[in-house]
Amino acid sequence: MTAVENGVRDDSTTAPATNRQGGGVDREKLLKALPWISTPIMLLLLIGSWQFAVSVVGVSEFILPAPLAVWDSLVDLLSTSAVYSDIWITLAEVLIGFAIALVVGMAVGAVLGRVIWLEKAVQPALVALQVVPKVAFIPIFVIWFGFGMTSKIIMAAILAFFPIMLNVMLGVRSVDRGHRDVMRGLGASRWATFKSLELPSTLPYVFAGAEVGIVFAVIGAIVGEYLGGSEGLGHLVVSSLNSLNAPQLFAVIVLLALMGSLLYLAVTTTKRLVIPWHDSVAKQ
Repeated sequence: MTAVENGVRDDSTTAPATNRQGGGVDREKLLKALPWISTPIMLLLLIGSWQFAVSVVGVSEFILPAPLAVWDSLVDLLSTSAVYSDIWITLAEVLIGFAIALVVGMAVGAVLGRVIWLEKAVQPALVALQVVPKVAFIPIFVIWFGFGMTSKIIMAAILAFFPIMLNVMLGVRSVDRGHRDVMRGLGASRWATFKSLELPSTLPYVFAGAEVGIVFAVIGAIVGEYLGGSEGLGHLVVSSLNSLNAPQLFAVIVLLALMGSLLYLAVTTTKRLVIPWHDSVAKQ
């Protein structure tokens, strides 16, 4: 009798736990599927509001062209070969600038993170350089490097450099000194300490900086093309504005949004492959 009662009590106590676990799994699946559900809904709301503003409110299509007109302009734009040259030029500027910022930012951040006195010495210069509006440098870069790709690559690299460098510096300092002392005490070499402790601790910070840096690299390249370019998607925006072609202007903005989203997705996918064990990936 006692065993039966115990069995009943055990069933009654484990059932809610199972339900809670099942609910947790369902909630986790829902959270993973949420972006695939919410994104189409938000796009439909945006396009619906957009069409409503043009068709019902009566906003002039000279200011806000209808979604269908933008779509037609986008199709026409993609049917020409010249736009692919502009896409490639902008993409090359962004990728080269981001690669330079990644390498230099990781090197400078690693050094400043470990050498405190050097970080204190160069901090005023870094702050002064960081707070200066980077757009002000573009005329100087155009004078120095001309209207070609070089000035835009440097602009993209400068904008992407600071978030990467600051995150790497923070990552280097986040390595637990006690863990490092334990490894050294156990006779681990400097390379083994770097490979097993310092690198895994710093990589999440590197990717946090890279996620921000790739967005800034796109902004740097486009702003450079706005103000001193004769090719690329930024220049195409300016030429669309000069010809008062609003549908094409919106179509180029759509292309820029797609490019930025794909580049950001590439960085986050790389992060998932390199550090799948980190909470920022495992809990998503």
